[in-house]
Amino acid sequence: MTGNTDVVVIGGGYSGVMAANRLSLRDDVTVTLINPRATFVERIRLHQLVGGSHEAVVDYREVLAERVRLVVDTVARIDAAGRSVALAGGDTVGYDYLVYAVGSGSADPGVPGAAEFAYPLASLEEAQRLRAVVDAAPASAAVTVVGAGPTGIETAAELAEEGRAVTLVCGGVLGPYLHPRGRRSVAERMAELGVTVLDGPGTKVTAVTRHAVRLDDGRELPSNVTVWTAGFGVPDLAARSGLSTDSLGRLLTDETLTSVDDARIVAAGDSAAPSDLPLRMSCQAAMPLGARAADTVLSRMAGEQPQTLNQAFAGQCISLGRRAGIFQFAHRHDVALWFHIDGRPGAKLKEFVCKGIIKHLADEAHKPGSYGLHRISGGAKRRQLLEAGRGEAPATAESAA
Repeated sequence: MTGNTDVVVIGGGYSGVMAANRLSLRDDVTVTLINPRATFVERIRLHQLVGGSHEAVVDYREVLAERVRLVVDTVARIDAAGRSVALAGGDTVGYDYLVYAVGSGSADPGVPGAAEFAYPLASLEEAQRLRAVVDAAPASAAVTVVGAGPTGIETAAELAEEGRAVTLVCGGVLGPYLHPRGRRSVAERMAELGVTVLDGPGTKVTAVTRHAVRLDDGRELPSNVTVWTAGFGVPDLAARSGLSTDSLGRLLTDETLTSVDDARIVAAGDSAAPSDLPLRMSCQAAMPLGARAADTVLSRMAGEQPQTLNQAFAGQCISLGRRAGIFQFAHRHDVALWFHIDGRPGAKLKEFVCKGIIKHLADEAHKPGSYGLHRISGGAKRRQLLEAGRGEAPATAESAA
């Protein structure tokens, strides 16, 4: 017996790497990170990979603590009773604690023809495949991007800036998160880039064919390359392993990110559903959740009561090609404010944020425990929602501050 505590982290994205690095704070903890790829994927740059301006990968040596053991494989099943995970490659890895950080990916479109003829954009492999398709398409090829969240907006702008003929099909509002002022700014930039934006009623996609996209108002749009960015799903690993999940498949936890089924399992990132009230899927939430999950494990190891979730948001940052962008500021509880920064300053701020994320991970790798953004006060609104859901009397302003 070594006396060490073995912690397995499933998933090497933003939350998983943050958790793994932070867990290496203690010398008596052996941390194993299991990830299907040997390189870290900068998911927030996948649209740049499609546009040809970035590879969207970073060597794990730049962001992962030396003491963390990286296993390149996929977890096929979690055996909670036996405290082990079965790998697709045939091995089994035991654990004392498990951090479930499998992230998110493309959801089943549920639209006839979309799975066959549209190209999703939620993983490195999907982005690489789409890049090859775009490169092979004639310069005049009609490109249709479905979905007007950040991924759709960024991809449409990136391709339009490369000279592609792009139509962005919103299925509703352009940039639903944005304040109306921010939305106008994005619409103006799209017009400058020559992107045709189809928003409002009648713009939901009802079918995709090899060369067209049909909308629910009856229109049929010629489309040589159709990009699908509408909606994300999560892996079904937790559900397949007999753990409690929400309707989307995220692992159900309490406010310390501990599984409602097993105190030895904690969750972080897009695949976590604390109190069945999950946070917005985003890198902005993933890293603090990773830090919080690690702190929960470390607290349990020390015999202390883990602290509860206290998430604060700053807004939403969207690139609009390489020469423009927008930072939409928001309340700490993630509702957009009137204020935003756009144009070239917005592009510079977006790039600063992207580089800053890698720096946060690298800093935590070199000095575990140094990250502290998950401790910024921002949980008052969440506590009110939780109390309302439990039928409790709302907290006063003083107690909720």
